[in-house]
Amino acid sequence: ILTILGNSAVLATAVRRSSLLKPPELLTVNLAVADIGMALSMYPLAIASAWSHAWLGGDASCVYYALMGFLFGVCSMMTLCAMAVIRFLVTNSSKSNSNKITKSTVCILIAFIWLYSLLWAILPLVGWGYYGPEPFGISCTIAWSKFHNSSNGFSFILSMFLLCTVLPALTIVACYLGIAWKVHKAYQEIQNIDRIPNAAKLEKKLTLMAVLISVGFLSSWTPYAATSFWSIFNSSDSLQPVVTLLPCLFAKSSTAYNPFIYYVFSKSFRCEVRKLQCCCAWRVPYFSSDNSTENPVSTMWSG
Repeated sequence: ILTILGNSAVLATAVRRSSLLKPPELLTVNLAVADIGMALSMYPLAIASAWSHAWLGGDASCVYYALMGFLFGVCSMMTLCAMAVIRFLVTNSSKSNSNKITKSTVCILIAFIWLYSLLWAILPLVGWGYYGPEPFGISCTIAWSKFHNSSNGFSFILSMFLLCTVLPALTIVACYLGIAWKVHKAYQEIQNIDRIPNAAKLEKKLTLMAVLISVGFLSSWTPYAATSFWSIFNSSDSLQPVVTLLPCLFAKSSTAYNPFIYYVFSKSFRCEVRKLQCCCAWRVPYFSSDNSTENPVSTMWSG
């Protein structure tokens, strides 16, 4: 619910401000699309299976669920990587060079991200890698436990781990370390903090927001990656079902964090959310000092 409501607000805000969106902000929109796509295509089936205490739909729904999870997961990771690279280029370039990052360039980059993600998601369907149920039985993903006895599966895992996880994560870390060093040197040159230009303060805030988004995603998926790689080299029976279930749920919660980060750090997003509330005829409780005796609390929720 939080994922759908939060990311729907992000997409609605993007539509309302479509003419004012800067090219890098399109990547934020793409990340919201991936998050809401994961929630709509996967979570209802997982919730129904949890209530039934068994996976529903058989092998076909299992492959579908795993494919959607892999597709949107890789898309989110590569989008975060692209956000870090573009943020690094904008921070370390002159104004004339940063203007070369146009909307068409970012749109081409987004198309490449989706094609790249789709390619990796389809590979297990054509024989390189496998999809299968999770050890706890009410979710599906890459069949990690099948790979320690298969050279075909192990090569897929190794390639996927390097190209979809390690390299993007290292790129994200390297870019934000470079940005932090650049900002640190710039602030050192300005001794009086009151003289720091507003543009520099905004740049710092945007960078911090992007860092928190990346840290939230990586932190959410790290426990799941650890338990998955344990399953590659050890029997899945060596882990209790709850030990495999909790990292999976924690990883899927990553789709709900980003809108809250935007709300805290983006004044324009807060304003747009308030406008959306007004458009839906929402009214929050308020206390009126003028007519507190007659009507101390006036509340209406007609959205």
